[in-house]
Amino acid sequence: LPGLHIFAVAFALEVSVGKTNTVMALNNSNVLLPCTFTTCIGFQDLLFTWYFNSTEMIYHGKIKSKASEPFLVGRNPRVEFVGSTTGKDNNISIVLKNVEFSDAGKYTCHVKNPKEKDAQHNATIFLTVVQKMVEADNTVTLIIVGVVGGLIGLLILFMLVKRVVLFIIKKTQDGKKECLVSSSGNDNTENGLAGSKAEQKAPPKA
Repeated sequence: LPGLHIFAVAFALEVSVGKTNTVMALNNSNVLLPCTFTTCIGFQDLLFTWYFNSTEMIYHGKIKSKASEPFLVGRNPRVEFVGSTTGKDNNISIVLKNVEFSDAGKYTCHVKNPKEKDAQHNATIFLTVVQKMVEADNTVTLIIVGVVGGLIGLLILFMLVKRVVLFIIKKTQDGKKECLVSSSGNDNTENGLAGSKAEQKAPPKA
């Protein structure tokens, strides 16, 4: 039935490694691998295991109930449990110490809850190991934005100046045309000068 299906989903076990599933660590440093789980009906004798590249177990723990902290079942010597399950969040995060380049890869946080009919769930996080951390320098970005903004501003100014100059040239040319039309239409006969309206004498007959 659909109602029973929704009911089952609502009580499902969930595991999360946070907002991002990628972590970057500096060589020879310690790195936190986060993981939390949620369950609506609680847990009892819950088992959680961390795997490296899906096969190598690096930490295995068990939690009897919400009132108790996890106890170690087995682990890699370089792995330390740093979580807590008696607080608000069921935190089962670990720290990997003295990270090496060979530690780069996929880490899976796997949880099994017998109280939910052995419901199982996992979440994966990817670790990248680098020799040197590169800090994000916004100076270059700001310079690029400034230069681009300046060029756009100059382009707009150039276009405005061009329009003004073309407008002035057009007005000047129109003024010259008006002067030419005006002077060519003058009637100079009134001043006693030979003009376009002066009578032409007939040539003498031979």
